[in-house]
Amino acid sequence: MKDGLTEIMRLKGIEMLTSLQRKALEPIYSGRSALIIAPTGSGKTEAALIPLFLRHLKDKKKSPLRGFGILYIAPLRALNRDLLRRVEEWCAKMGITVSVRHSDTPQSERTRQSIHPPEMLITTPETLQILFSGKRLKEHLRSVRSVVVDEIHELYGEDRGVQLAVALERLEELSGPVQRIGLSATVENPKEVARFLVGERERPVIIADNTPKRQELRIYPAREREDDRDLSVRHRIPPRALDALKYIKEGAQEVRKVLIFTNTRDSSEAFGSWFHNVYPDFPVEVHHGSLSRDIRTKVEESFKRGELKALICTSSMELGIDIGDVDRVYQISSPRRVERLIQRVG
Repeated sequence: MKDGLTEIMRLKGIEMLTSLQRKALEPIYSGRSALIIAPTGSGKTEAALIPLFLRHLKDKKKSPLRGFGILYIAPLRALNRDLLRRVEEWCAKMGITVSVRHSDTPQSERTRQSIHPPEMLITTPETLQILFSGKRLKEHLRSVRSVVVDEIHELYGEDRGVQLAVALERLEELSGPVQRIGLSATVENPKEVARFLVGERERPVIIADNTPKRQELRIYPAREREDDRDLSVRHRIPPRALDALKYIKEGAQEVRKVLIFTNTRDSSEAFGSWFHNVYPDFPVEVHHGSLSRDIRTKVEESFKRGELKALICTSSMELGIDIGDVDRVYQISSPRRVERLIQRVG
């Protein structure tokens, strides 16, 4: 394994594995199911994929693959696209084919996947269910040996999680036992999330990053200000929202890039409109799941390149999408769940 590991790290440009990645290497390479728990940006994805790719390449030498080998399931299409950007060149260097399939995937690409299945398919829980209805695609699922579920904490306890659990059981009926790997932000109940991942059939190894991470949180109580009344009336902005707007804009000027989280898409659109009206020269855009794929991709790339100062978003940006370094995070109104706040700040 050592020689292969060195080569895979070199192709990815990794000089040294993190503590988390070293912990994950042996159990995942040996085929054990695992739950990897760590904050955003800690290398969870590589912790899962490095040993998976090592074993996949070893198995491929023994017998050619006739369908999908690895399924990577993420709850958001934006995460799918981001992962493809991150691994496509890496996989090409290793000779591993990879592709994305979800509701935005063009028909021509879907047809190509059906005829020439990629060794690694990146998809969503909903699209995984649809794969069972296609004759060719269902046949390609028979060769799956490993499944990675990214941001599994977003699916645990939700209807989409139940749908995924059913799909994974259907998958095992086709392919036999499948290694399951969950990637999660910090959760209070790791054993329950692990049980959700694998059911009662086995006890997965729980691999956690326990490195302390210092974060500074401030609460700003937005208020109505007498000197803002005319501006509030002129732009039809609630007084407290205008105060929050000014506070965020002033704070954003102190750093390079900020994320502004809201709890709903309507709130994101409202704050985006208010920013454009009150501060037309302030480079800010909106990002959420109701926007078209082209718009979302354009906004992500602009923010990553530093062309935007701020990005107003919903949960579409809290799940570890690679948009480069962010200096400050704002949360408008309570996110209602502590773990959601931790994820967004992380």
